[in-house]
Amino acid sequence: MNANSNNIILGANQYGKAEVRLVKITRDTDRHEIEDLNVTSQLRGDFADAHLLGDNAHVVATDTQKNTIYSLARDGVGSPEAFLLRLADHFTGSFNWVSGGRWAAESYAWDRIQAHGTGHDHSFVRNGQEVRTAVVVKDGPATHVVGGLEDLTVLKSTESGFVGYPKDKYTTLAETTDRVLATDIAARWRYNPSAVGALDFNKAYDDVKALLLEGFTESYSHALQQTLFEMGKKVMAAHEEIDEIKFSMPNKHHFVVDLSPFGQNNPGEVFFAADRPYGLIEATVLREHGSDAGNAWDGIAGFC
Repeated sequence: MNANSNNIILGANQYGKAEVRLVKITRDTDRHEIEDLNVTSQLRGDFADAHLLGDNAHVVATDTQKNTIYSLARDGVGSPEAFLLRLADHFTGSFNWVSGGRWAAESYAWDRIQAHGTGHDHSFVRNGQEVRTAVVVKDGPATHVVGGLEDLTVLKSTESGFVGYPKDKYTTLAETTDRVLATDIAARWRYNPSAVGALDFNKAYDDVKALLLEGFTESYSHALQQTLFEMGKKVMAAHEEIDEIKFSMPNKHHFVVDLSPFGQNNPGEVFFAADRPYGLIEATVLREHGSDAGNAWDGIAGFC
């Protein structure tokens, strides 16, 4: 046996059921409602014996976690954040060795199919505009709620430029004061824990999304970094309950195609949309004296 084996100990750990696909259809009237989520449950607590001794006495089976998600959905989802808070309360309240955990969801929107001039009662078409995200992290008495979205693709065809950057022998990019600015917005915002109990998460989400889109349109963009910050500032100015917002935004380059070989001009109308490589702009906008984030961001892959 290695002489140093006694110095090897168990570190932080969690476990659970990942990506439980849940579709809840409410059919208490002839006009149905649909909620479509991808839910992950991960528990934290006293699981040392399972790792060190193979003793599963404290291991709430991942299949049990899956079934709990479906069972709690029977009473309704409401909003991803509210549903995750219910899961957190259930697991920490039902098993005294579960001290906390991390519960995450993606939410997919559906619109009613328009038929004969009106939205159909029970036929839907998937809304592909963006994916809504939510995370609840519970650690003893502390609970953090993070809302978000990803894959919200936006483009402005003018009022953007990029000049004044340093140049060396490797620089080939020409300065421009008129370019296409396009990106896929991924954003997550952390609510102040003291405000969570009174929040309408669905209303807050709709408003944050609208403000992000509005912020993208406003003013001339000297760089995607500037636009990102202005978007975050706009959201936080309108929502005192949000203490922090993180962004990850690729710069989806659009290059003007040279049509001169074909005897044509191209006054910024025909572009090659390059999918890679791309610039990747990431930043956090936060309140200087906001609430402590604690471990709210633990386990979130990438910047946000």
